[in-house]
Amino acid sequence: MINKNSLYGRSVIAEQDFSAEQLNYMINFAIKLKDQKAKGILPPYLKHKNIAGIFMKPSTRTRSAFEIASADTGANFVYLDAQGSHIGSAESIVDTAKVLGEMYDGIEFRGYKQQDVENLAKYSGVPVWNGLTDENHPTQMLADYMTVKENFGHIKGINLTYLGDGSDNVATSLLVTGAILGVNVHIVSPKAYQPAKRFVTLANKLAKKSGAKLMITDDVAKGVRNSNVIYTDVWLSMGVPESEFKKRIKTMMPYQVNMKIMKATGNADNGKLIFMHCLPSFHDNSTTIAQHIYKKFDFKPYEVTDDVFNNPKYARQFEEAQNRMHSIKAMMIATLNPIKF
Repeated sequence: MINKNSLYGRSVIAEQDFSAEQLNYMINFAIKLKDQKAKGILPPYLKHKNIAGIFMKPSTRTRSAFEIASADTGANFVYLDAQGSHIGSAESIVDTAKVLGEMYDGIEFRGYKQQDVENLAKYSGVPVWNGLTDENHPTQMLADYMTVKENFGHIKGINLTYLGDGSDNVATSLLVTGAILGVNVHIVSPKAYQPAKRFVTLANKLAKKSGAKLMITDDVAKGVRNSNVIYTDVWLSMGVPESEFKKRIKTMMPYQVNMKIMKATGNADNGKLIFMHCLPSFHDNSTTIAQHIYKKFDFKPYEVTDDVFNNPKYARQFEEAQNRMHSIKAMMIATLNPIKF
């Protein structure tokens, strides 16, 4: 059994820094906390703790999850962004780390460079949690695999297929985390958008220990066969220049998640298939960005069709979003409170 204290005082920077036991501990603890909240039980696990949330990128789910998780556990949460602070402009990340480490018990960072969150952890002296960087998204992974466990009762041995831009941070994090947990992760994407070699090499090394069977392919039919989880992300992530929109959408269209894809898994009608998405999503024309792209390029940038996205039989993305709150709460408690739970 895992020694809970092996997580106390730790930063959560990248998925590969943790063992399967440690990740499963946080996931199982998150499920327990979710059940407690449903019953109205909110112990002040982090009473009098002060949490700083640094957001260099905008956020809905990550910010809400950290704020509510802090409130539920008795902690104080302070939101800091690029416009309302000197972070990254008049003050370096290293200096910021030293300042905030003197004031706060834990720091969340959502930004761009992986090196920034690593420097925060190195120089602050307090636990730092990666809310998203260009390379890793560990807080999303805890919620994602928590959702998998809730739906299937287990994580190890599940077949999870990601379609779309396999080079983005969510795809590579799913691959690496799945390799640790024994999940058979398939990354199905155009050859030009497949995961960087270093992530594939790392995942294959981790898979040897867990028994996970990994696949990187541009063959959609092969990649989705026998899948239990179909996962996708937006094709036009933050930072992609508009000059690349048309090319990316055209290249990604064969990897769109639709009912044909769901049927091709072979599990569409036996209760062994769900759809997941980290959000936000272009699944219809209700956003100003989707409308702009359609008017300018005559393309609908839908990584998933609405009949899948809003299908109660498969869609778990909003359950997945709610789980960000519970899994982040579990992570914060495990790294800030030395008491075993």
